[in-house]
Parts: sequence; C-alpha cells; structure tokens
Amino acid sequence: MPLMMLTLISHPLCPFVQRAAIVLLEKGVAFERVNVDLSAKPDWFLALSPTGKVPVLKVPQANAEDAVLFESVVICEYLDETQGGAPMYPHDALTRARHRAWIEFATQTFAEGWQFLHARDSQAADAKRASFRERLAKLEAELAAGPYFAGEAFGMVDAVYAPLFRYFELIAPSAAQQVFDGLPRISAWREALASRASVRHAVAEDYASRFLAHLRQQSALLAAG
Repeated sequence: MPLMMLTLISHPLCPFVQRAAIVLLEKGVAFERVNVDLSAKPDWFLALSPTGKVPVLKVPQANAEDAVLFESVVICEYLDETQGGAPMYPHDALTRARHRAWIEFATQTFAEGWQFLHARDSQAADAKRASFRERLAKLEAELAAGPYFAGEAFGMVDAVYAPLFRYFELIAPSAAQQVFDGLPRISAWREALASRASVRHAVAEDYASRFLAHLRQQSALLAAG
C-alpha cells in the first residue's frame, strides 16, 4: 500500500508553522511542505483554512478526501497522539495541564516579543522589551534545571517556544543581550533549543536572510543594528 504522506501548508517565516514542523521532525514523520503567499492567498488555500492562516495540515484518508487540521497547537497535539516516538507531554494529568497552561502563556509572550522586534523607535523598543522581559521572568521562575522546559526530555512546551527564541539568534547580539541579561535559565534554554536538530531543520536555509529582509521592510529599529 503506498505511503500516504502528510502535507504541511506553510509560510517560510511563520513561527506557528515551525511548531508543527518541529513536532513532525521529532516524530520522524515524512511530510510535504507547501508554501503559500499570505499576501495573495490562493483560493484553494482559503477553501482549506477557516482562519486564512497557516499552518494547515492535510491528513490523507483512505477512500475519502483529505482531513484538514488548523491551529498550530491542535496540529502538534494530533501528531503527538497519532505518531510514534516519545510522547511530548508528561503522563501525569496535573503536570500535563500545567504544560498546556504555559503553552497558552506563549500566545501573549509571542505578541510581546514580536512587537519588540518590530519597534520603530527607541521609546517603543524600550517599552516592548520591558513587557517581554516581564513574561520571560515568569517563565524563568518555572523552568526546571534544564536543558529543556521540564528537564532532560524535549517536549511540547519546547516545540512551542523554540520559534520565538530563534529570532534572537538573528538580531544584533547586543540587542538580544538586553532582553536575556539576568535570565540565566531562559538563556540556557534558548541555547539548548537552538542546537536541537528538529529546531534547526524546521526552517529553510535562507530563513535568516528572509527574516532580516522582513525587518528592514517593516522599518524596524533592529534592522538598522
């Protein structure tokens, strides 16, 4: 019987797509990646995605149309539940719920980090950096001894946050230092995630140049650094 391959509908810069790609790579699942232009969304994509956003995962069905999943955490949890490899959530229900809570915490944390990266003047950058650091400080207090969120095992929380920390490998080191100075556990976690094979391979080789070009296009203060 021919292999029915999953299809990840993507955009080269989307951090939420990266979450799904990381889980697919952690699970060793073969998949096809199809990029769409989100500034000119094709009709076939809009027919698949209720939100008009990526990621979307197409799951082949025997003798039926492909099933379609959207929302990054939903996709990641489906993959964790249906594919092989080590589970990415703890078995204990209470601990698992706490991990899901920190994944929910990521939503606003991403927003604060994104706004800092895109600030166009020093006043806005300082304010957004402070807001972002406040959220990182709460994560700092929660982190285990490492190298990952809950200790030695790479899990779903790690897959969710890794794309956020990737940005700070690309900007000027002095700007990143201002964010992570005084947060030693976050800094160590960020380094561990950056060296993980699934995190490295979740983006294309030209990701860094694409992202920096995006910052320049947005007239971000950091693009001049």
